Amino acid sequence: MATLDPLVAVVLGTLQGLTEFLPVSSSGHVAIGALLFGIPDMPLSMVVIVHAGTLFATLLVIGGDVGRLSAATARGLSNPGAFLATDQGRTVAGVLVATVPTAVLGLLLEERVESWSHLPAAVGGFLLVSAAIVWTTRKGGGEQDVLGYGAYLLIGLSQGLAVMPGISRSGTTIAVAMLLGMRASEAFRFSFLLSLPAVAGAVVLKLADPEAFAQLGSSALIAGVVAAVTGYAALRLLRHVVMTGRLWIFSLYLVPVGLTLLVWALVAGGAQPS
Repeated sequence: MATLDPLVAVVLGTLQGLTEFLPVSSSGHVAIGALLFGIPDMPLSMVVIVHAGTLFATLLVIGGDVGRLSAATARGLSNPGAFLATDQGRTVAGVLVATVPTAVLGLLLEERVESWSHLPAAVGGFLLVSAAIVWTTRKGGGEQDVLGYGAYLLIGLSQGLAVMPGISRSGTTIAVAMLLGMRASEAFRFSFLLSLPAVAGAVVLKLADPEAFAQLGSSALIAGVVAAVTGYAALRLLRHVVMTGRLWIFSLYLVPVGLTLLVWALVAGGAQPS
């Protein structure tokens, strides 16, 4: 397809940056933006660059945690058993365990659900599912800093299901971690540690496609920079909201947006000739 207008690239980059982290679903909102602008398929270069931008924003916010865990892992290689008995070791192992179902589900579902992003009814329905998931956080989390490996598998499964357009990755993983007994602050931290291999893996897989650079232009670069800047701001905001126990308020936004898309689909469908 033709290169996107720079203004459209700014809008889509802003949508990606804000909604990648806020629990309102980036895939759902980018799909809404594409529907509104009449874009049938996002250029692959745009997809790669905006995800790289949000990955950079994540590292800016939790880079300290990543560095500390990486250093602890390097030291722990000399005595893996002792390392896995520590909270840091269990966190690192938890990320690895949760990444497996995320990768499997992502690979199995991505192509099958890609067409759903063009269907307002599907996006709207999944946004309502996200609203229900985020609403559960109003009860607060538990008191645990780390969980068992079975719980980490469930969190990984929930992240894998977030490939659906309208299912919030951050909202789902944070909510599931809290439901499984993790304190809110640690649920936030684990959610974004877990996002790093998932997003990085997706970017690497897309870079293998020759079209990833064939379509690279100024619009894609603009979108990537905007996604990084807005993503950084959104991630800082999300951390504050989670810490203050108000993550559930995003469900009050998701419900009317999801219902609007369902009505849109109903009206548009009814307007079509039989």
